[in-house]
Amino acid sequence: MTDLFTDIKSRLKGNTRKIVFPEGLDERILTAASQLKEDGLVEPVLVGLQEKIEQKAKELSVDIKGVEILDPSTYPAFEEMVTSFVERRKGKATEEDARNMLLDENYFGTMLVYMGKADGLVSGAAHSTADTVRPALQIIKTKEGIKKTSGVFIMVRDEEKYVFADCAINIAPDSQDLAEIAVGSAETAKLFNIDPRVAMLSFSTKGSAKSEETEKVADAVNIAREKAPDLTLDGEFQFDAAFVPSVAEKKAPGAVLKGDANVFIFPGLEAGNIGYKIAQRLGGFDAVGPILQGLNQPVNDLSRGCSSEEAYKLALITAAQALDAQ
Repeated sequence: MTDLFTDIKSRLKGNTRKIVFPEGLDERILTAASQLKEDGLVEPVLVGLQEKIEQKAKELSVDIKGVEILDPSTYPAFEEMVTSFVERRKGKATEEDARNMLLDENYFGTMLVYMGKADGLVSGAAHSTADTVRPALQIIKTKEGIKKTSGVFIMVRDEEKYVFADCAINIAPDSQDLAEIAVGSAETAKLFNIDPRVAMLSFSTKGSAKSEETEKVADAVNIAREKAPDLTLDGEFQFDAAFVPSVAEKKAPGAVLKGDANVFIFPGLEAGNIGYKIAQRLGGFDAVGPILQGLNQPVNDLSRGCSSEEAYKLALITAAQALDAQ
């Protein structure tokens, strides 16, 4: 796992990025923020009541000296933020709505990113995915030409690195969604020095079964090729045909991929979520993520069962995404 972050850390040296943590009272977040501050690669910003955060850190013997703490209720630029929020929501929120919503730490933190006062956000240790993603979709929004955000995991075991998507957000993606996820996941792969070879997964290989589900994936392959003609991508594949050269030779001898895929696009959230957890629990892979892609600025979602180390690592990834977006 260490090797995965070696390049990211070297890129962030001298290119420190400011990352917001809305969950400033969470023990794991305080521990991660302390480590990030000590390393000097990420400038952590904690959201919450300064007194309470400092008291909690003292109780835990966590050193947060020099870490910026912002309280929405006393934030000097709060009125500026309210105005910006009302403009961004384009009639969907009044000033009164904005004042109430921006006291919520996730909305407040997301607005810091939107206004350029921070470079990215990491939340989810004590909030649901919806609590993290909703403000991002309403304020930061998806990139031009992208309809939906999606969530990927980087699966790591010793020297092996793979990308699994979508494992976090879209329950039943259509062909257009799958194509977007494939192209976005290839870009995410490059962030981790993975030269993307993208397999669109199904329970069929190159028409071995015919159904609406398999045709959806086959259509997605064509759409993705139109979007990114230079991308090494093929499908539809069963997992073994995408991953095992001898199986690929038998099942898909004329395919672009020869059982050497490293980016795997699952046909739906059920398959993606189950697939990454099987690889994690039975295969011994570390699952880094979910990393959200398709947004104009980086926002990432922790699992509520995360460790301080996972929060630390996701902050590094978020900072690398911000650096990459420049």
